[in-house]
Formats: sequence, structure tokens, C-alpha cells
Amino acid sequence: MNVIKTDIEDVFIIEPRVFEDERGYFFESYNQKEFDEKVRPVRFVQDNESKSSYGVLRGLHFQKGNHSQSKLVRVVKGRVLDVAVDIRKGSPTFGKHVAVELTGENHRMFFIPRGFAHGFSVLSEEAVFQYKCDNLYCPSSEGAIAWDDASLGIDWKIPSEDVVLSEKDRRHPKLKDSDYLFDYNENLYL
Repeated sequence: MNVIKTDIEDVFIIEPRVFEDERGYFFESYNQKEFDEKVRPVRFVQDNESKSSYGVLRGLHFQKGNHSQSKLVRVVKGRVLDVAVDIRKGSPTFGKHVAVELTGENHRMFFIPRGFAHGFSVLSEEAVFQYKCDNLYCPSSEGAIAWDDASLGIDWKIPSEDVVLSEKDRRHPKLKDSDYLFDYNENLYL
């Protein structure tokens, strides 16, 4: 796998080696040993999948405290813009984001470490999105930041009038008004 550093430390884009021929393609989508060596040692404990149509925007979500999660995300079908926002107080990149286009064709994956809010917008007619988490989901530890917080400067690559949100995602606070942020100096992997 090819691991690409981004402008934010510990956030990575991962490109697998894809072998194609007249039959189709094959690639190794995950290898624990190689991931531990090239990205960071994590133990994924939950896999999730969602299917969404054009304009659906999910985010910006995170899990609080002891339930914080790293995610390894990818698109199996379609095209999304995937975004990670640094919400670690004291971080030199606090409030900054990395955005990457993930498609069923480019097979790219995106690693979002603990201490980040995560979201994606669907750019194709339909998208199937898969992600691994290194901590189990805990409903009482849900946290989120408003997807349209102007201070974040995220271009979701879809017109705002086409954005489709859940009722919950309509009500998240702006980053400056959030009642929960991570501490940059805290080791979130203990």
C-alpha cells in the first residue's frame, strides 16, 4: 500500500496496489501488519457500511472521551468527498481539515485518527461507503460539529440547496460553540 501524508499530521490517504486484467481487478483492502508499520498501530473492532444518494451529507461526527474512534474509510461504489476536521484544542492545525475524493474506481482509503470530526458528501447518483472503527459505537458518546460552519472553510462540492441532511445533522453546533473538544496533549490511544 502507498501511504500519502496530508497537511495534518496522522491523517493519511492510502492507495492500495490494484492488480487489473481482463477478468477485473484484485487488491488487498487491509493488512494489519502493514497498516501498523506505515500508519499507526490500531485494532479495528467494528465495520460499518452505508448507502446514500446524491447530495446526502453525513457529519461532522465523532465519539467523545473513552469512546473516541479512529476510522479507515473507503467507497465501494460511487463517489464521495470525505472530510476530517482537527478538533483537538491546542493543536497547530486546530479547526483545519483535509478533504479527499474517494471513489469505487480509485480505491483510495482515508485514515481519520481519534480527535477528529468526520463527514462526507455524496457526489454521485449513489454511493456505498464502508468504514472500520477502532472502538465500538456508543450512542451516549456522540458528538458533532455543524457541517456548514463557515470557520472550517469546507467546500463540500455540492450546492447547499442540494444537501440532504438527517434531522440530527441539522442541529449541530459550530466549532466555537461545541461543548466538547479533544485535548491535543492527551494521548487518545491509551
